Amino acid sequence: MPANLPLETRTVLLVIAGGIAAYKSLELIRRLRDRGARVRCVLTKGGVEFVTPLSVAALSGEKVHQDLFSLTDESEMGHIKLARDCDLVVVAPATADLMARLATGQAGDLATTVLLATDKQVLLAPSMNVQMWKHAATQRNVATLRADGVQMIGPEDGDLACGEVGAGRMAEPMEIAARVEALLAGPAQSLAGLSALVTSGPTREAIDPVRYLGNFSSGKQGHAVAVALARRGAKTVLVTGPTAEPDPAGVTVRRVETGREMLEACRAALPADVAVFAAAVADWRPEQLAAHKIKKGGLGTDKGAGVNLALIENPDVLGTLARPGPQRPALVIGFAAETESDPARLIERAAAKRTHKNCDWVVANDVSPGTGVLGGGRNTVHVVTGSGAESWPTLDKTEVAERLADRIADALIAASKKGAPAA
Repeated sequence: MPANLPLETRTVLLVIAGGIAAYKSLELIRRLRDRGARVRCVLTKGGVEFVTPLSVAALSGEKVHQDLFSLTDESEMGHIKLARDCDLVVVAPATADLMARLATGQAGDLATTVLLATDKQVLLAPSMNVQMWKHAATQRNVATLRADGVQMIGPEDGDLACGEVGAGRMAEPMEIAARVEALLAGPAQSLAGLSALVTSGPTREAIDPVRYLGNFSSGKQGHAVAVALARRGAKTVLVTGPTAEPDPAGVTVRRVETGREMLEACRAALPADVAVFAAAVADWRPEQLAAHKIKKGGLGTDKGAGVNLALIENPDVLGTLARPGPQRPALVIGFAAETESDPARLIERAAAKRTHKNCDWVVANDVSPGTGVLGGGRNTVHVVTGSGAESWPTLDKTEVAERLADRIADALIAASKKGAPAA
């Protein structure tokens, strides 16, 4: 085996569940071993219907584990050893059934017992029918698993084995192997010695003591960007509005409520080498804050009169901090959340925003109802720069963040070599 392979000395435990995509797991074994990993496999009862234990054993070079109550294995507490004697657990394909059992803490077979007993990171590659993926129960399970710290890759959009079209295809083996490598080997410290500022989440603009103007931003994308930059060595400050997302490890977090607070917190975090403005800052705020809860009928006595709110513009956080000056970061990136399904028009609007705001890049996405972007775990973005637009496929928000962080590192490294602006 050649020296210095990225996953040399690493062990991956691969759980192969029962789905048509199980055939891809055979190629995944090869891709992982090509990177130097030792691959041990658990084959579920359903998985055996699609791939044989012999083929899995031949490709992995290891015994294939199937039975929770194997006399030989369990005399040595085999399921515990499997769960612990690895660096990462990968489930590919991850079926709706297996994900549901994992989300509810069941341990009725070897696969779920190992997943419950492991103290290692878990990566799921979902694969199922598009309607099964969209079903509310599956999405609840996905949310639970993400909250538990489980990583996911995919599913991808495309033609499905059942003849339908949509999200449900398991991610390709090369993509899964690359994610495994990123999780285990970690990215190069390409941003070491540099500083980053990231904004995330919504803002809340109080109307009265109990109500506010806000939006549906979850903060998932901004938080993921902060994590990705910190993983590459950047000293990262995350300024976030109200969100349920946990504070990322290795990141300095500043929590704010309003757009004005966000602007001041960002100013206090400067100077920075790169700033990524992913927060959805409210464009307007009430001109006056009511001292008491506004009753039905508004501020007067006529209950049928309704309420008239006078609104004024909030500070433009991106536009303000992107202005030329000594405190401007070398690379300023804005986000453009639009309700525009036509990619050409979306990119056109993002390009106009890039010019108007004086930022270097704009990451544009369509957040129309039905896309599932706001509050969801996936995103389809277009990165608009001074040299054009780059459209990315639909990806997990963590994958978008990883790609964006790599692109930022490449731009800053190239700029430092040329002595030119990072844009």
